[in-house]
Amino acid sequence: MPEDKKDDPAFLYFPSNYRWSMGLLICLSAAPWTGVEIDEVNRVGRALADQVGNDTAWFEEWTRMGEKIELRGRDALRAGHKLTAASCFMRVTRYYQTGERFLHPRSQRSMDVYARSVKLFKEAAALIPRPRIEPVEIPYENTSLPALLVHPNPEATGARPAPAMVFFDGFDVTKELQYGYGIPDLAARGIGCLVVDGPGNGESVRFRNLPLIAETENYATPAYQYLAARREFDPNRIGVMALSLGGYYAPRAASLEPRFACCVAWGAQWDYHEIWARRLEELDSGKVLSLSVPPEHLQWVLGVSDRAAALKKLEAFRLDGIVQKMACPFLLLHGAGDEQIPLELAEKLFEAVGSKQKALKIFSREEGGFHHCQVDNITIGVHYMFDWIADVLNAGR
Repeated sequence: MPEDKKDDPAFLYFPSNYRWSMGLLICLSAAPWTGVEIDEVNRVGRALADQVGNDTAWFEEWTRMGEKIELRGRDALRAGHKLTAASCFMRVTRYYQTGERFLHPRSQRSMDVYARSVKLFKEAAALIPRPRIEPVEIPYENTSLPALLVHPNPEATGARPAPAMVFFDGFDVTKELQYGYGIPDLAARGIGCLVVDGPGNGESVRFRNLPLIAETENYATPAYQYLAARREFDPNRIGVMALSLGGYYAPRAASLEPRFACCVAWGAQWDYHEIWARRLEELDSGKVLSLSVPPEHLQWVLGVSDRAAALKKLEAFRLDGIVQKMACPFLLLHGAGDEQIPLELAEKLFEAVGSKQKALKIFSREEGGFHHCQVDNITIGVHYMFDWIADVLNAGR
């Protein structure tokens, strides 16, 4: 184990490889909400012990486990055991998408596995009684964005129009993975959630040729309007949140779409161009960086073929001059030991936000949630964030 990791309390399955350790943790951390099984995760990890850093092997082992559990789910469904089948399909989605995240370039096989993961999640959603998950399409320009509308538990809403959150992906996650970040807990609090694959994420980049754009408001406003038009939601109590690179998406959206009732940045951003300009320079010098996915992911999500074009597009991914316009309540969560985004950038973002009601929660090594987006302890981040959202959206009621 590297010297600087010996005192790290996080579950680092592959201590010599940050990306693989975080990838496994992202999968495992969904266990409370998607039924991910530690034995199955461990079997994948053991099979990969001699292949650390081989992303093709990573993809194949996660896919192999997914196929095994998918067959188990099919057997259960044929026998009429719908809840067992749903449990299998829900975690298979996570296994397939955990494996596919690192693969560059994508192959026809990886795209097929990803498409299967989306289909299986929808099958699971149709079999699960609570929370109710409705696959929907959000009108966007001349096309639409795929999303999951997670309905609030009816006993928690009191038969009144409910509050809701729009939840955007980050740099490399998806709406199905995001559901596993505690969304059933939000529904149990009487708050709906529209989980959206925005441009550059999930199905939108893989199957709809929609690359990542800086203008988050271009799709955040349609997402707001979609929820506001549904009778079961209160248009005055719709907030926006996002994680990781979503620390850029959500603050920009809330600053430029004033109808959002609150904003949560699950991890900070400030100047994404500066972040990647430094990263690429350090990679060229031979430095090993703590990245969530391979660096090739940047060009792929932006829809460009070289670094120079990627950096040119990233020039617009800056929050200074924008977040000063924010007026709604704002919460920023950040891990003190975040190896991807320095804590000083979280402090810079928080200081710049114009909202009068704003809060910054920094998670320490001792309490947990120390790493990027609390990946070492998702639950502590989910509870803090969702309790804050409930307090803000239900204030005065």
